Amino acid sequence: LSCVQALIEVCQEDCREISLQLMKVLVTVMAVPSSQHLKEKVEETMSSLAEVQQLDGFLYLYKQHVTQLMEWVSVSCDGWTCYSPEILQLDVIATHSGPVIGEALSNFILILKTCLQPNKDPQMRLKLFTVLSQLLQKASETINSQGLFPSYLETVIKDILAPNLQWHAGRTAAAIRTTAVSCLWALIHCEMLSPEEILKVKDELMSQIVAAMDEDSKISRLMACRIVGVFLKVCGRQFGEGNFTNTYTEVLKRLDDASCDVRLAAAHTLTNWFECLKESDVKSTMEGHVEFLYQELLVHLDDPDENTRTAVLEVLKEGSVLYPELLVREIEGVIRKHQTPIYCNQLLHHIQSARESA
Repeated sequence: LSCVQALIEVCQEDCREISLQLMKVLVTVMAVPSSQHLKEKVEETMSSLAEVQQLDGFLYLYKQHVTQLMEWVSVSCDGWTCYSPEILQLDVIATHSGPVIGEALSNFILILKTCLQPNKDPQMRLKLFTVLSQLLQKASETINSQGLFPSYLETVIKDILAPNLQWHAGRTAAAIRTTAVSCLWALIHCEMLSPEEILKVKDELMSQIVAAMDEDSKISRLMACRIVGVFLKVCGRQFGEGNFTNTYTEVLKRLDDASCDVRLAAAHTLTNWFECLKESDVKSTMEGHVEFLYQELLVHLDDPDENTRTAVLEVLKEGSVLYPELLVREIEGVIRKHQTPIYCNQLLHHIQSARESA
């Protein structure tokens, strides 16, 4: 770092000719795990290098060199392991360049596609997924700064996320699945994955996301519940009987989850499930399943946790539209056993009001 600072001081504007080489040195120094103080010094030095070239700041240096830096770092990417220093260099280039990474997507996505195949080193994949996840949290300020990321969505989902959602034994594999689910949720949450895109990928991803609701990781379970909820909202009306049945049986299990957040997300997803079934062609064949679901939800309507009871009440209100008489019979069968019958009474009142207004 001192050598680079001395060169900039002595050579001034002539540094333009070796600007790329100096950037490679600075990126490498920044990539070495070290103190925050050293990282700040590197950033100051980058700013000096930009200044002697009449550039407005170090982001313009990245703008000038990002493609060459990506090519330099990715030469050996097919053989990377978790010990490859290039991963640390890529992390710096991708996360320190702010919006500029959005101009180098073809290189960046190609590196991810090459390195995130399931036969590659698991620890390395976890490191790269963490970088991707970090960028997706602020997509519009990073990888989608130029609005070009949507054209790579198909590659990201089919070649990068889907293969890494497959179940493999071990903690690292579980952590990889968690980051893959988080990346998918980030894409949906920031609305980069449009309803049209979701329709295209739902068949490929649905079974894996439903399976992720049973992961040990709370984050995986929570994100998976939310993703299933969105899939239902967007394309649930096209679901067949099998899709509806598989989805509700898995989501229902999550109402017993140890985490309150997961229970509430599951309740919200079941509300979407009922909404979709109401509009669906397979509604008439699902009466037995709906009856079972009513019975199970009425058990949860007497849950010890008040937030869960309130959430389940909203699910049953939505679901009551399907078979109100059946639900009333079920409520009358259990109301005397409930510790807190007030929720059953509210539900009966809701069904009565809906009948009267109809």
